Amino acid sequence: MKITSIETFQRDANLAVVRVRTDEGVEGYGQTSPYLADQSVPALHSMVAPAFLGQDPWDLEATIDRVVRSKYKFYGTVFWRALCGVDTAVWDLLGKITGQPVHKLLGGTLRERVPVYGSSMSRTISPQAEAERMVALVESNGFRAFKLRVAEVMNRDVDVYPGRSEEIVRTLREALGPDVVLHADANGGYSVPAAIRLGRLLEELRFGHFEEPCPYPEIENTAAVAAALDIAVAGGEQDSSLEQFHRIITGRGVDIVQPDIGYIGGVSRARRVARMAEAAGIPCTPHCANVSMLQVFTLHLAAAMPSVSQFQEWSIEDVTWPHGVYGPTPEVVDGHVQMTTAPGWGVEIDPGFLASASSRTSS
Repeated sequence: MKITSIETFQRDANLAVVRVRTDEGVEGYGQTSPYLADQSVPALHSMVAPAFLGQDPWDLEATIDRVVRSKYKFYGTVFWRALCGVDTAVWDLLGKITGQPVHKLLGGTLRERVPVYGSSMSRTISPQAEAERMVALVESNGFRAFKLRVAEVMNRDVDVYPGRSEEIVRTLREALGPDVVLHADANGGYSVPAAIRLGRLLEELRFGHFEEPCPYPEIENTAAVAAALDIAVAGGEQDSSLEQFHRIITGRGVDIVQPDIGYIGGVSRARRVARMAEAAGIPCTPHCANVSMLQVFTLHLAAAMPSVSQFQEWSIEDVTWPHGVYGPTPEVVDGHVQMTTAPGWGVEIDPGFLASASSRTSS
């Protein structure tokens, strides 16, 4: 069996669906990482697709290693986003060949239901409004964990307005009570001293983890925060190098490692990080802040990997751009998502999306 064509279907700049076909007529669907599709699609066809055409899809990881090494001068987010599209399409294809869901192929089903935390993306919402919508989600979907945003993105101790971070963490703990797990994400907003100060408040309020307290390239600073605090410090979503993940994990730069399937180049490479975490005895909680098929990919990884054992990220934002791309969309019931037993990713791409999208083929 050989891969004979790789196609992309792009509706806008937010995402592109990828279809891989073989000489035996089997096909699989994946998706590039959300956003930058206008750049990811050309990169996919010029740099990634040529390495996969003519290859046996079962040689997926060997092919990935070859293309990654051959493009060593061009590492960057666009390359990894493009690689994610082909990697995830091949995993779907392999699932359809075998009649198995992808999580079976990744190592077997450890979890038939994946617990998720509701992830807020907003820094403009008021603390009271944030509390109200999270309380409503506890009642409607049974969420038992949430993540909120503190600080300002990649800044130096600047808040959206003075005192907002302290206000929102106190407001949400009071509104949700002691039994709901709360996480805080600073998106690299703090220096070491400021991160430690907020971290001590989070400890006092019994938060679950403190995510990206310092700018992500500053591994040593994040490690210093982790060493000073008892609360678990999480990070890794922005990193794409397996070697960098090795340094972060073995150097105990974080207590929870968070690879993003879209940012690291697909499920195959994210699975390697999950295995590094398992060997080091720390949890792996993949970053998945965006809706779209990335949520599906992350669920399959979470269902199969021993280290992916905590609440997994689930966006609570109502965005419209992924609508009409695939179905069925996973639903949160009693704070969990039930895993599919259907082959591949267990979803179907909407024919209307394929018909209306701008397409391009490498063959």
